[in-house]
Amino acid sequence: MIERATVITRISRWLIALVFLMPVAWALWASLQPVERLFVGAIFDEANSDAMWQWGNYREAVTRLPVLRFLMNSLFITLTATLGTVLSCAMAGFAFARLRWWGRPICSSLVLLSISAPVNLLILPRFLVFDALEWLNTYKPLIVPHWLAVSGFSVFLFRQSFKSVPRAFEDAARLEGATHWQLFWNVMLPMVRPAVGAVAALSAVVHWHAFFGPLLYLSDYQTYPISVGLRMYYKMQGAWPNLLMAVAVLSMIPPLIVVLLAQRHLMRSVEDPTGT
Repeated sequence: MIERATVITRISRWLIALVFLMPVAWALWASLQPVERLFVGAIFDEANSDAMWQWGNYREAVTRLPVLRFLMNSLFITLTATLGTVLSCAMAGFAFARLRWWGRPICSSLVLLSISAPVNLLILPRFLVFDALEWLNTYKPLIVPHWLAVSGFSVFLFRQSFKSVPRAFEDAARLEGATHWQLFWNVMLPMVRPAVGAVAALSAVVHWHAFFGPLLYLSDYQTYPISVGLRMYYKMQGAWPNLLMAVAVLSMIPPLIVVLLAQRHLMRSVEDPTGT
């Protein structure tokens, strides 16, 4: 009975994975086809089987619009914002979990409340603040807030991870004369590596796919990330779906690599936040 249940579970997982991978497989196939075949709807064309795979679509796709620049813009925003998210949220989580200070319960409740707060509620206030700071049409609205621990979920995840570290490690560091910063950087942070990997991976994927923020704050197309660049590509090259799919496939590669590399940390952050 146990073996049968295991087989059924594995088959179900493969079927679910197949359902989710079908759109990706179609996009990859469409990116290598001539545009006529997409409009006809024929997946296989025996008469033109020699021209079935057109790898030149990718070269043509990146030359019609500055796609490579869009990708580099996304890479810059993602790396800087992710680094800020990991460092600031880790320090905030450490302060909530290990330090005693006035107002900690209230601030902890506010962090939990920020997770459930509607994002649309903050659009206008943020825009007015960034406009007053003259940050519009720059990357600052997309990067600077994430160096201030604005992700309540990441702060909460670090808080729970730091709380799960045995108190003996902290006491030993205190006896050696470690400061708060030394305790955080040299002792506690290395012990929550799964949480660091999970927050970094989730933050990188979120920043890479962010669309509304760059669309709202950026007006020069040379500064667009690939998420907004895809929309621009659709508006200007919408009659060429094969090229659009080629750009979409290119945009999927970096987050896919991040998720594959961080898969172990994502699972361990759920099962054992301290990695012990």
